[in-house]
Amino acid sequence: MATGPRYNVAFRRRREGRTDYYTRRKLLRGGELRAVVRRSNKNVNIQFEEFGMGGDKVVVSATSKELSKYGWDKSCSNIPAAYLTGYLAGKKAVKEGIEYAILDIGMQNPKRGGVLFATVAGMSDAGVEIPFGEGVLPEEDRLNGAHIDESIAALVAAVKEKMEAE
Repeated sequence: MATGPRYNVAFRRRREGRTDYYTRRKLLRGGELRAVVRRSNKNVNIQFEEFGMGGDKVVVSATSKELSKYGWDKSCSNIPAAYLTGYLAGKKAVKEGIEYAILDIGMQNPKRGGVLFATVAGMSDAGVEIPFGEGVLPEEDRLNGAHIDESIAALVAAVKEKMEAE
């Protein structure tokens, strides 16, 4: 490791590989609300955040664990669960008066048609305007779970109906 009076140690979150400060600064300079999507091995979390000097303020939050309230009993980290989580977050955001947000995926690796963009499809179907390229969204049968099993496609439709009824 370099030492000396001219060496600057990077910020801790940068050293840990958790924050890209260049990208974060570009997102914050826009002054728009951010739709922050984070994925783990078991869950998908979505938060609508606004910047504050004391720290980011979470306006609306949704996680794939909440899908169990609507009858979802399958995996919470696959594409249909991510789509439903995005739809739930979008419905909550519309109730709070949020109409527009910028996508923030952080240091995650974006893959065309993947889980991260399934959440974007759910949020846009719920009524939140998020800028994205049309080629990045998963196909409709993957969003509905038809590529996994026909019973999951029926479950996705049932869960979506229960969310709309609320």
